[in-house]
Amino acid sequence: MPSEFLNALWPVCVFAIVLMLVIWWLALRVNNLGIVDIAWSAAFAPVAIFYAATTHGDPARRWLIAGMATFWSLRLGAHLFFRVTSHHPQEDVRYAKMREQWGKRLKSQTLVFFQLQAVLIVLLSIPFLIACQNARPGISSLEWLGVAIWFVAVAGEGVADWQLKQFRSHSENKGKICQAGLWNHSRHPNYFFEWLVWVGFFVFALGSPLGCATIYCPALMLFFLLRVTGIPLTEELSVKSKGDAYREYQRTTSAFVPWFKKI
Repeated sequence: MPSEFLNALWPVCVFAIVLMLVIWWLALRVNNLGIVDIAWSAAFAPVAIFYAATTHGDPARRWLIAGMATFWSLRLGAHLFFRVTSHHPQEDVRYAKMREQWGKRLKSQTLVFFQLQAVLIVLLSIPFLIACQNARPGISSLEWLGVAIWFVAVAGEGVADWQLKQFRSHSENKGKICQAGLWNHSRHPNYFFEWLVWVGFFVFALGSPLGCATIYCPALMLFFLLRVTGIPLTEELSVKSKGDAYREYQRTTSAFVPWFKKI
């Protein structure tokens, strides 16, 4: 198993590094760093398919996890593609802020940032690889639980994205805070369900030897969403642009897990 693991992993390392080098060059050329989000999300589809095609675990398990990863990856990648291109040439405010902070060091700093995305692609894909290597026939109850969590997460993320898109499509809502549907119960339901996707992948991997080691995947996603590039930066920019209205939204509405409003 160690040799099969490494034989499957090293081509993915090369793929991720080269992909992010190309995306870095392209992002600087088109003057939009936001395309890294599209590439990062979509990259998991070919990686999962590669694992399923080159390993020797139970075929049903291999192609089930590959199908789950591919559907999530392409749905999110397509959503981000339309979001980024609809704003072009205006850059997402998160990346505009990075551009302002890095100034003359933009090329070197973005190169490092993009290569960190390559590292994440490799690390976060390991639950797929571990599941693909499991030769035990049949899908266990634990793995079906992982599928159920993944299904709820993908559906929830899709609904949250659709509700926000519908809200923003009406010109009278420009500059207002979306509190429609899931957004009335969480300030970031899309982030919550994105994290839940990785919980689903982790639970699925638990059905395979060493699957418990991939607990770092949902933990990493939670850390980034709650402490790094997710909620903190989004909230900072929202308070700056919407002021007291957003502070009231913060007071009454859960930041992450969908929950009841505070009165």
